[in-house]
Amino acid sequence: MALKPSHLPFLISGSPNSPRTLEFFYCFVCIHSSKSAETLETIIKPILEEKYKDQVRVIFRPQVQPWWASSSIVHEASLAVSHVAPNVWWNYALALFRNRTSFTDIPTSTLSPIQLREKLADFGLEQGILTQAEVEEVKRLLTLRPEGKGNGGLPIVTDELKYCLKYSRQNSVHFSPTVLFDGLIVSEVSSSWGEKEWSEFLKARLE
Repeated sequence: MALKPSHLPFLISGSPNSPRTLEFFYCFVCIHSSKSAETLETIIKPILEEKYKDQVRVIFRPQVQPWWASSSIVHEASLAVSHVAPNVWWNYALALFRNRTSFTDIPTSTLSPIQLREKLADFGLEQGILTQAEVEEVKRLLTLRPEGKGNGGLPIVTDELKYCLKYSRQNSVHFSPTVLFDGLIVSEVSSSWGEKEWSEFLKARLE
């Protein structure tokens, strides 16, 4: 349940000192993650802020699903934005979820990895979330490095992505969305849950 300083933008609701923890492991190109993220934004957050303010910290956890060829690169772009513009990272994340069909395998199949990284950076400007200067910094973080010192020639943010994958693996998270409450996987949670189910779930654990 640790939240390293560079991942503070992933704190979606509550405060770092909130006593209970609700974690959502999401893949940006997964339709079920997209559905769940919308529920998080429109249903879960309002319930928590109205009834259980500061009792629960809600944390987003990147969960790459390798059967989507674009998944790793989309997550790297998200991590880059979280470094460059942390205050608007969640807006960028929601925009990715709401436009996920633009970044799945078929629409990205004719793009090289470099072109896809450029597209994801420009997407932030197109959505009115990032400034041009921020877009250029995101592109810098997504640029392949000269190979050496064990970096494999990968972008700077790949190191952050490796941390996220290690965190998922040690918690036996294999797919998205996966939800943890106070460090334990809650297998009954479904992306199809609405206000009734989430209200009952939170009440049973917080009251």
